[in-house]
Amino acid sequence: MVSPAAGDADAGELAYPLLANRDGTGREKGYPVWVPTGEEEALSAAAVKSADGVGARPLLPPLYRTYRVEHALLLRYRLLNLARLVLITHFFIWRTRHRDSDSMFLWWITMAGDFWFGLNWLLNQASKMNPIRRIPNVSLLNQHFDPPGCTDTGGSSSQLPAIDVFINTVDPVDEPIIYTMNAVLSILATDYPAGRHATYFSDDGGSLVHYEALQETARFAALWTPFCRKHRVEPRAPESYFFTVKADGAAQPYAGDAPGEFVADRRRVRREYEEYKARLAALFTEIPQRSDFFERRSGGKGDAGGGGRATYMADGRQWPGTWFEPAENHRKGQHAAVVQVMLNHPGDAPQLGAPASTELPLDFSAVDVRLPMLVYIAREKRPGYDHQKKAGAMNVQLRVSALLTNAPFVINFDGDHYINNSQAFRAAMCFMLDARDGEGTAFVQFPQRFDDVDPTDRYCNHNRVFFDATLLGLNGLQGPSYVGTGCMFRRAALYGADPPRWRRTAADGGAKAMAQDNSDACRRFGTSMPFINTVPLAAASLQDRGAVSPAAVVDGRVAAELDYVSTCAYEGGTAWGDGVGWVYNIATEDVVTGFRLHRAGWRSQYCATEPDAFRGTAPLNLTERLYQILRWSGGSLDMFLSRNCPLLLAGDDSWRRMHPMQRVAYTNMTVYPVCATFIFCYDLLPLMWLFVSGAGNEFYVQKPFQTYAAYMFAGIAMMELSGLLEIQWAGLSLLDWVRNEQFYMIGATGVYPAAVLHSLLRLVGLKGLPFKLTSKPPQQSGVSHEPFAEMYEVQWAPLLAPTLLVMAVNAAAIGAAAGKAAAFGWSLPQVAGASGGLLFNVWVLALLYPFGLGVMGRWSKRPYLLFLLLVAALAAVASVYVALLAAFAPGARSPSQVVGLLLGSASPASWRS
Repeated sequence: MVSPAAGDADAGELAYPLLANRDGTGREKGYPVWVPTGEEEALSAAAVKSADGVGARPLLPPLYRTYRVEHALLLRYRLLNLARLVLITHFFIWRTRHRDSDSMFLWWITMAGDFWFGLNWLLNQASKMNPIRRIPNVSLLNQHFDPPGCTDTGGSSSQLPAIDVFINTVDPVDEPIIYTMNAVLSILATDYPAGRHATYFSDDGGSLVHYEALQETARFAALWTPFCRKHRVEPRAPESYFFTVKADGAAQPYAGDAPGEFVADRRRVRREYEEYKARLAALFTEIPQRSDFFERRSGGKGDAGGGGRATYMADGRQWPGTWFEPAENHRKGQHAAVVQVMLNHPGDAPQLGAPASTELPLDFSAVDVRLPMLVYIAREKRPGYDHQKKAGAMNVQLRVSALLTNAPFVINFDGDHYINNSQAFRAAMCFMLDARDGEGTAFVQFPQRFDDVDPTDRYCNHNRVFFDATLLGLNGLQGPSYVGTGCMFRRAALYGADPPRWRRTAADGGAKAMAQDNSDACRRFGTSMPFINTVPLAAASLQDRGAVSPAAVVDGRVAAELDYVSTCAYEGGTAWGDGVGWVYNIATEDVVTGFRLHRAGWRSQYCATEPDAFRGTAPLNLTERLYQILRWSGGSLDMFLSRNCPLLLAGDDSWRRMHPMQRVAYTNMTVYPVCATFIFCYDLLPLMWLFVSGAGNEFYVQKPFQTYAAYMFAGIAMMELSGLLEIQWAGLSLLDWVRNEQFYMIGATGVYPAAVLHSLLRLVGLKGLPFKLTSKPPQQSGVSHEPFAEMYEVQWAPLLAPTLLVMAVNAAAIGAAAGKAAAFGWSLPQVAGASGGLLFNVWVLALLYPFGLGVMGRWSKRPYLLFLLLVAALAAVASVYVALLAAFAPGARSPSQVVGLLLGSASPASWRS
């Protein structure tokens, strides 16, 4: 039976979800402003010509197509940004020539703030001047590496390289286990040769719940994976497949070869899935009950001396990881290593399933039922060691996988991200295997997409401006940054090998990674010789190493070596976390790891597919979302203040290896929280309305104020126009752009100041602010419950206070202005002079609108209540202000006069006059 990946292009929509789908103009459908560069056509012609040559090695045709923004739109975008740069320059010249203010202290603060805003804008726009989109051609990849004739998951004729898949999780409660196991199922069922990819599941909490859930998942995968291959279903995470309805309500077209059996098969698999979910949920009660039984049977001798009752596995052995009741050597942060192969390597020979029977009425006789290799890892943890969180866990996965499969490519996922497009691995391979610069590509980054976000994306979880605009801009330079999940790496690059163009000799093969001798290798990679022996093979080219590395036989010697490389003492005195693997000692290990690869001269590629390659879950609660932003922004600023600062040069030739504009982009990605200091000051300037009283008494930071306001409004207007052009070529919606603007202001008023404080504390040697793990909402699929219930919960935290203060100050400023106008009466020039400040207040409140809804809790279901509350607050402030002015400011109207004036203006008699 022909593989859906290797079949004909007309086999169905889902058979080739990534194929270039062009209209008559050569443009991609869905990307009307993108036009092909034409380089692929020339290379394809050269490949055909070389294939006709006698004795010549044929060139591989391009495996992806390159597109740029159409010239007219890109020219308008560039000219508008140039015009704004000229305006900013004139603005600063004008300000330096007009040093006139009611407070020179505030004048200098705003001058520094305006300079920083201009610099930050310039850094942000500099990397977007040449956006590039590259579309993988999966059909061409299959033609050359996985031709027709392979089985459903690729047989021995498949030449696709091997991939090691890393998935990471910590807590089965904070990260609901149903999410994590669905991610595993989607990986096991993905459309990639079963013998060419292996999954390494890292449980950093050492929980028996995860271990036994993975066993249950392996058993259910024996049904789910053949079902997916037989009927070619998408997506291949059962939770999403059974319970997610498409936005347009349309049914998914059938792409399999057995339509007559589909309905019955689907009904049976869904019933089995419901039973599987029930078994997963029961683990939280079944394991403690079982442990109580074994503890009573042993007479309490199972206690290891730490004061807690032991947790027992199903076979009656004590679990070496974390116990339900923590005890010595069995608690979080203190437990032994556990490495267990759940599913063995299946080999390359296809294995057809059994025909339908009374026990299993699904006919798998024409389906390859092999399952990819699956390994459980819980690394050792001991007191006194810095375990380096996610980065440390992935470096252990890197060593364990090298001893078992040693695939040349690895891809990592967070525990809540699943494969939404089964062709995603093949799409990434189009970039890694392309003849142009595939060997110089260190990683392929996919954009992050989410399932459970509310329709209006209140808290900007999709972050489309970054993923679909900024990363496309970086794609035109040296490539996108690494964003932590959904990223395929070249293993040799993670080991520290040089890219081909920077190697000393053609036969170098990454000498930097292989080291000079065994002693040098031990200092770099640790003292495991079996692991060190795998490094040269990982650094070798695909032609030299062969198509795939055979899996090791897990005997006692191999098992001991797996435990050894999982110990926390293994990395002591080595380059792990520094020049090898994922980077340590920073919260944003993803950005720093990507930066180091780019600094070494490697490229990266941005890969957006349709349907989305991967999808995950996002925090719906405002406080959880703010803590997530705090971790990212604090880690980014830590990077700028460390030896990984993009402005520093590491090595004699690092300045040549890294594209200058790529360095500028990384600088922008690390210093952006500093803007919060000045934005916070600007947002509190309306306090002047509250302290300046009397008719004709105004406070101006810059004089003449009308010219200052004109410059400001012109600059803001040009920036917003530039944003509108940006969303046009990035394919965003106006709502995406508005949400990005709003959440930037929310972050700048509360989260970013906290990030600056955190980095300053670390800079002087203190601990800094704690970063909490983002909790995900519990899964309740199939159960009637309130949609997005977590979004309406209010979790009060100090992080909310600064933004609440900014909202109160700007609302009070509007109320004070209304009170002053009522008390003294304003002339038309006074109204014109105050309008600029009032528009700024309204603008700030509009940007903080999602935050206001978030702190309202369940009342935010009626957004009009926020406006009513705001009007009431303005009226109260105005009334209090009028009363205070009447008591303390001479010439002001009394409250009774103001009321009479308002009533008089509202009466018909006053209308006649």
